[in-house]
Amino acid sequence: MKNSEILELSTEELAARIAEEKGNLNKLKFAHAVSAIENPSRITKVRKDIARLNTELTKRKAAPASEKN
Repeated sequence: MKNSEILELSTEELAARIAEEKGNLNKLKFAHAVSAIENPSRITKVRKDIARLNTELTKRKAAPASEKN
């Protein structure tokens, strides 16, 4: 997910996307533990996406109400 896509999301959509991606990460980790997944770098990509989403959510919560989108 690109930063430009993240910036377009509303705060509620960000929170929902974080929950969705965390569930996806758990599924990938479980699948990898049971049998090796085809592309293990997907786990790293999902972790980085979650971090990007959390960073933007934290930025928005710290910003004053007048600056929020």
